[in-house]
Amino acid sequence: MSVPDFEVRRHKLIRSLKSAGVDSLLVSGESNVRYLTGFTGDSSWLFVSRRTTVLISDSRYSTQIGDECPGLDTEIRGVGKSMSDATAAIVKKAAVAQLGVEGDHLTISQHTSLENKVNTAQLIVTDSLTEQLRVIKDKWEIDEMRQAICQAERGIAVLRASIRPNQTETEIRYALEASMRDFGAAGPAFEPIVGVGSTAALPHAHAGSRVIEESSLLLVDWGAESKSGYRSDLTRVFFTGSVTKKMQNVYQTVLEAQQAAIQKIKPGVVCKDVDAVARGIIADAGYGRRFGHGLGHGIGLDIHEAVRLGPQSTEILKPGMIVTVEPGIYLEGRFGVRIEDDVLVTRGGFQVLTSVPREFDDAMIEFLA
Repeated sequence: MSVPDFEVRRHKLIRSLKSAGVDSLLVSGESNVRYLTGFTGDSSWLFVSRRTTVLISDSRYSTQIGDECPGLDTEIRGVGKSMSDATAAIVKKAAVAQLGVEGDHLTISQHTSLENKVNTAQLIVTDSLTEQLRVIKDKWEIDEMRQAICQAERGIAVLRASIRPNQTETEIRYALEASMRDFGAAGPAFEPIVGVGSTAALPHAHAGSRVIEESSLLLVDWGAESKSGYRSDLTRVFFTGSVTKKMQNVYQTVLEAQQAAIQKIKPGVVCKDVDAVARGIIADAGYGRRFGHGLGHGIGLDIHEAVRLGPQSTEILKPGMIVTVEPGIYLEGRFGVRIEDDVLVTRGGFQVLTSVPREFDDAMIEFLA
């Protein structure tokens, strides 16, 4: 089985340091550390400079680091040695002048502690250096995300075939999580959103005690996390009873908006222009105020990554990016509809990686007798 070339990833990061005005970087975001080393533990930082790379951790992970990161220099700090103390010693030994830190991942107290302990280099807050590398997925990453998508899709197929009218939102959530694990997932990519009727009008609802038979509309937003840490993210709406004209109209409007936006995706397109396609269709149908979030986001080791498909996003689509496309219409107190797929930007346009049927007729569920 092939594995990522973590050394190549770190070299790419090192090449970006000069333009950021630093000659070293302290990587503290867990997903960033994992991306650069393959280490799957927590509470660990990675120091990177042109001459030195050191993973700073503690004794809980000594054996694990040896297994996951063979050959990587490691500083295993003792019980009485803080992360700041360990970092300061490494920075001094490396003789660097500017230490970049990840502003999105350090707490204020951690930054203050580093400022107090690191007296041989200037601390400079950097902006998403590792995240920018993670935006473009390589072949291995794309294959891992395909696996996470497959696990999610097989999980929902089992759920759909076994769903019962007396099940609660929470019972469906747990059944879906278990089904994805049965197909090899490490777990859910995030807490699945399961909404019956009016609960579906809450874009980030938590599954509760509502029972399926309380409404004919069920929204499920779910994804799987593969063993390698990569994630999938899908949303489908299912109809479990009689469908009103309003429900069908809203569903068809969201589907039309989603499909039109996907057709807009290709290298060189500005992200906000993809959002505008879907937003325009929904607004023309009279539901503009009912679509209050961005069209989509990048996905990978984290469920929300750069880039963003939103009204203000000036980022440019490039081959290798994987984004969600998830327009929605939410009618407070009544119901909501969101349809979401994961889309790869290719050299010639796009490829929809997810394949759960999304046409209106496909959304109908008949309960087993």
